[in-house]
Amino acid sequence: MNNLLKKLNQVSLVKQIIVGLLVGVILALTIPDAAKPVAILGSLFVGALKAVAPVLVLFLVMSAIAQHRRGQKTNMKTVISLYLLGTFAAGLIAVLASFMFPVTLKLTAGAEGMTPPGSVVEVLKTLLLNIVDNPVNAIINANYIGILAWAVLIGLALKNAADSTKTVIGNLADAMSKIVAWVIKFAPLGIMGLVFESITSNGLSSLLGYGKLLAVLIGCMLVVALVVNPIIVFTLIRQNPYPLVFKCLKESGITAFFTRSSASNIPVNIKICEELGLDKDSYSVSIPLGATINMAGAAVTISVMTLAAVHTLGIQVDIPTAIILSVMAAISAAGASGVAGGSLLLIPLASSLFGIPNDVAMQVVAVGFIIGVLQDSFETALNSSTDVLFTAAAEFKKWRKDGKVIDIKKAS
Repeated sequence: MNNLLKKLNQVSLVKQIIVGLLVGVILALTIPDAAKPVAILGSLFVGALKAVAPVLVLFLVMSAIAQHRRGQKTNMKTVISLYLLGTFAAGLIAVLASFMFPVTLKLTAGAEGMTPPGSVVEVLKTLLLNIVDNPVNAIINANYIGILAWAVLIGLALKNAADSTKTVIGNLADAMSKIVAWVIKFAPLGIMGLVFESITSNGLSSLLGYGKLLAVLIGCMLVVALVVNPIIVFTLIRQNPYPLVFKCLKESGITAFFTRSSASNIPVNIKICEELGLDKDSYSVSIPLGATINMAGAAVTISVMTLAAVHTLGIQVDIPTAIILSVMAAISAAGASGVAGGSLLLIPLASSLFGIPNDVAMQVVAVGFIIGVLQDSFETALNSSTDVLFTAAAEFKKWRKDGKVIDIKKAS
C-alpha cells in the first residue's frame, strides 16, 4: 500500500486530475445510474475547499501583516493595477467582438423572481457594507472583502505584539496551509465527481440552440487568456509569458472550471504561488482580493450578453456608448462577488444604459442561466487563473529589476 501511494505521489497532480476527468466522463456516458454515488465526491471536494478557504485567508493575511517589517516592499499596487487593467481590457474585447459578430437571442422567461441591483452605486454600496461585516458572519458567509478587512486590522493591531504571539499566528497559518495541501490531494476524485454530475445533470443538448452566443463568449475569454493577458505579462517580465500563462491555466484554471467558484479556488491558487516561490506577504492578500475584484470573465459575460440584447431589439449603439459599457462592465464585474447571482444579475444594470426594460433584461438573464454550465465554468477559470498570473507577474517584474532569474519551468 505504501509503495502504491509513493508511486501515486510521483505522478503530477495535473495528470491525476486529467485521469479523474476522463473517468468521470466515461462513467457519465456509460453507467450513469450505477455510478450516481460518484457525484458526492465532487460535493465533498468543493465543500472542503469552501470550508478551509475563509479560515486560511484570515490567518495568512493576519500573519503576513503582523510580521511585516518596515521598509519591506510588497507588490500590491502593481497587482491591483493589473486587476483593474485586465478587467477593463476584457470588457473592451467583449464589446469589439460583439460588434464584429453580432448575436441575437430567442428570449425566454424564467428569471422574473430575481432582483438585480439598480445601479453601480448599489453594487459599490454592497461592497462597502461587506467591508464592515461582523467578522464571524464574514467567515460563515465566505465574505472575503470582510475577511480581508478584519485580517488586515487585526494584523496591524498585532504588529507590536510579543514574538511568541506572532509565532503562534504564523504556526496557525502554516497549519491551515498544510490542511489545504491535504484537501488538494483529493482533487482528482473531486473533479471526477464534478464532471460526472455536470454531464448527468445538465447534458449538452440544451446548449445547441445558443451555439453562436457561446462561441462569442468563450472566444472572448480565450482571447483574453491567450492574447491579452500574455501581452500584459510580457510588458512586465520582458520574456516569453506563455510558460507562466499555461501553468496558471493548467493548475488553477482546470480546478476553477469544474468548481465554478473563485472563492473555492483560493487554496489552490495560494498553493501555486507557494510553488512559484512568491512572497507570502503579497500573495496572501492579492489572491483572496483577486477572487473578489479581479473579474475579467464577468466583464466579458456582462458586455456580450448586454450587447446581444441590444442587437436583438435593434438598438443602434455608437462607439462612445460602447466604451462606457466597457467601463461599466469593469466596475460592475468588480462587485459581482457581492451580488447574489454573480455576473448574470448585473446584466440588467448594464442594459439600463441602453434603455432596455427590466423585464426584457431578466429574460436575457434566464438565457444566461441556460448556458451557465459552460459560460460560468469558462468565466471562473479565466478569473481565478488570472489572479495567480497577475500576482506572479507583479513579483517577477521585481525579480527582473533585481537581476534574479525567472525560471517558470523549474517551478512547474
